[in-house]
Amino acid sequence: MRLLMAVLLAALTGQAAAQDWPQRPLRMLVGFGAGGGTDILARIVAPAMGAALGQPVVIENRPGAGGSIAANQVAKAAPDGYTSFMLNNGHAVSAVMINPLPYDPVADFEPVSMVATMPLFILAGRSAGFGSLQGLIDVARHNPGKLNLASVGIGSTQHFAAELFFQTAGIKLVHVPYKGTPNAIAATMANETQLIVEVAAPVVGQIKGGALNALAVTSASRYPGLPNVPTVAEAGLPGYDVTTWYALVFPAKTPAAIVEKTRAALAAALAREEVQKQMQNAAFLPSQSTPAELAAHMKSEISRWGAVRDKAGIK
Repeated sequence: MRLLMAVLLAALTGQAAAQDWPQRPLRMLVGFGAGGGTDILARIVAPAMGAALGQPVVIENRPGAGGSIAANQVAKAAPDGYTSFMLNNGHAVSAVMINPLPYDPVADFEPVSMVATMPLFILAGRSAGFGSLQGLIDVARHNPGKLNLASVGIGSTQHFAAELFFQTAGIKLVHVPYKGTPNAIAATMANETQLIVEVAAPVVGQIKGGALNALAVTSASRYPGLPNVPTVAEAGLPGYDVTTWYALVFPAKTPAAIVEKTRAALAAALAREEVQKQMQNAAFLPSQSTPAELAAHMKSEISRWGAVRDKAGIK
């Protein structure tokens, strides 16, 4: 009986807190620098969320260690709804690449909702001579260790997506990490490396302009901005499905009523035409989920990338 009364009291207290919340500006932490994809998305949705909640949502950048510095700060913040975290799939990658983490990547956070996704493209320079994804696979199988893959760094999302592609296709390319996306793209365009796997935002222009040859898109369905590019599954590797994803979370134990109020504000923001246009221009695809669905997705991604890490021997 006492336990039941305690549960009921906690629920009523949370509901009362949500009715009065928010009474001051909120902050949304981003684990990457200004101008990056996660920062851009946060700055697109935050004003509309603030309008729905009646208080401004202020973006705070805490870059470093693949987003884990910001994640640790949020994990240790008060669960009062005034500190949220816009994370991306790098949160799952950090969970399998940084040991030990100073926080639990799932248990220390209260999921709110998915916010957006963005596919990656498997790309080759025009002079590489690959007419299709299957053409690349055939060349790689007959020339093991002779082709190079450019990426933005060891353990990056792009690197992991490429390694999963290699494992699915049964091929192996030499991984050449570069300092940043522009350098990796330039190396592929110059045929210093024959392949790059990169998120949509920085490469859509080069694909449309003909500087890069998009062999496939990594998502389960075709990218609306480039509908003629087949998916990896359509190109001959069924089951391959990788997207960059972005989600909003609170510190663990944030009251459920506050979580739901925030989720409703996010849904209202994503429904606004101007928000949808800004997201489309930045190559984001709006996406929503329940807190339970987001929690399951985070666990699944950590498990998947852990398996890829082990099989590829990524340190």
